[in-house]
Amino acid sequence: MNTTIQKWGNSRAVRLPKSILEKAGIQENDSVELVVKEGNIIITPTRKHLTLRERAAEYNGGYKPREWASGNPTGNEIW
Repeated sequence: MNTTIQKWGNSRAVRLPKSILEKAGIQENDSVELVVKEGNIIITPTRKHLTLRERAAEYNGGYKPREWASGNPTGNEIW
């Protein structure tokens, strides 16, 4: 798909079609990172910080806690 760079105030802008944004998983007002690499402009969605509720909703029960050795006591720790 081809498009045109247009003037927007003192900056320049590119209109991104809805279909392109949907394929990239980007929505209006999402935060993105712009990087220039080898002469190409790369637009990457930034990872949003999840709330505790969102993190808990993604939990699938796969974590199994276990003990681990952290070394010998170095002071007055209870062993």
